[in-house]
Parts: sequence; structure tokens; C-alpha cells
Amino acid sequence: MTASGHELLQAAERGDTDTVRLALRAGADVEARDAHGRTPLLLAALADHVDTARLLLAAGADPDARDDRQDTPWLVTGVTGSVAMMRLLLPHNPDLTLRNRYGGISLIPAAERGHVAYVRAVLEETDIDVDHVNRLGWTALLEAVVLGDGGPAHQRIVELLLAAGATPDVPDADGVSPLEHAERRGFAGIAALLRGTAG
Repeated sequence: MTASGHELLQAAERGDTDTVRLALRAGADVEARDAHGRTPLLLAALADHVDTARLLLAAGADPDARDDRQDTPWLVTGVTGSVAMMRLLLPHNPDLTLRNRYGGISLIPAAERGHVAYVRAVLEETDIDVDHVNRLGWTALLEAVVLGDGGPAHQRIVELLLAAGATPDVPDADGVSPLEHAERRGFAGIAALLRGTAG
């Protein structure tokens, strides 16, 4: 890698937009890769440096560039929960069907982590597959129940997913439904939501 490419990656990771601009002007490759295959845009997305990401996108950065963990700038918005980054990337036509190393799309980690604003925005502003099933056999709804804490954020996410058309009784790989998981974990609020939709 060239010195300018290394400088570009470091600047993107810390959100130093001025240095990113200078590195690009010096000929740095906007798709330079670090030791883990991460591009400057992916590093900026991971750290939620929106202004830096905007500059990189204007220079032609790929929102679908994968690293060695199968993450892309778009996919990591579901992990960080950044609505601002999601909205910045959307006009650049990211592939909403790309899957992370667990076979999931961005909606699934967002549901798991309780990112209410992100879940709402991605459901309202994209045609993302609300019933996508990852390699673990889980939908976003299942992850919100199985890996959530049952609190207000995860309850709201369950509401949003159901309102967006999520199928309430898609079971996991062992045949256990979201309602059964909610009841087993003592999540009364989520169980009530699922009972209301299911019947």
C-alpha cells in the first residue's frame, strides 16, 4: 500500500475529513484496504464519521465493499444504529440483500441491539426484507426477542417489525416461535404484542 493509502485509512478511521481530502488529492486509492480488508468508507461508517463518509462517497467509494468479516459500510449501519449514516448511504444504492458473516441483513443486528430509530427508519425508507432468516435460523423479530432484554427498546422494535408486516410465528431452526421464546424469558410485554398479532 502507498503511504497516501495508509494515511487515508487512518484519517477515515479517526474522522479527519481534511486529511482524507488531502490524501485523495495526493492520489490515494479510495478503495485502499487495511490488514482486515476494510476500506476508508467502512472505517468511517464503523466510527459514524458522517462528514468523512460523505467525502469518500463523493470520491466514488463503494458502499458494498466487503472486509474479511463480510461486513460492508451498509451492513455496519445496522450494528452501529446510525440513522445518519444509513441515510447518507441510501442514495448510493447499497445492496440491501448483502449478508454478513451470520447470513443476516442490516435489520437483524439493529433489532438485536435495540436500535429503535434505525429499525424505524430502515423499515420506512427501504424495502428491506423484514422476514429475512439468517444462518442461525433467526429473523429480526426472533433476534429482538431471543437476544434482547425485553425492555422498552426491544418492545418497540417488536411493534415496529410487526407493523411493517413481519410474520409473527416464523420459528427458529428448532421450531420455537417468537412467542414461545418471549414466554420462556418472561417478557410479558413482548408476549402480549405477539399474541395480539398472532390471534
